[in-house]
Amino acid sequence: MGFWIFMLFMNLLIPLAMIGFGRLFMTKAPKNINAVFGYRTTMSMKNQDTWEFAHKYFGKLWFKCGLVLLPLSVVPLIFVINKGTNIIGTVGSIVCVVQIVLLIGVVFPTEAALKKTFDKNGIRR
Repeated sequence: MGFWIFMLFMNLLIPLAMIGFGRLFMTKAPKNINAVFGYRTTMSMKNQDTWEFAHKYFGKLWFKCGLVLLPLSVVPLIFVINKGTNIIGTVGSIVCVVQIVLLIGVVFPTEAALKKTFDKNGIRR
């Protein structure tokens, strides 16, 4: 049971981080464009307008994905309560891979929205 609790806790970290950082980025982007913290791509770092747009858009997506992932991360583990550590570890790993795909996959719609809203120089269309 101890390993199951550990795996549940580990599988909740990514959705909770997505919810927390999504909420943070939605409400306020990092003030200055920087290469250390925030949504950092070539397009998002063109100017302050692209920077703020990218963070707001990315934050909304991360927040929504995190809310969806939260219950979807718990349900598979409920089915393996009191099973062996190999089964719990395998299910937990599969859940984690799905979470990481969504965590990273949000970049693609954000970049598409940036390209739709701004030209290649970062000027709003």
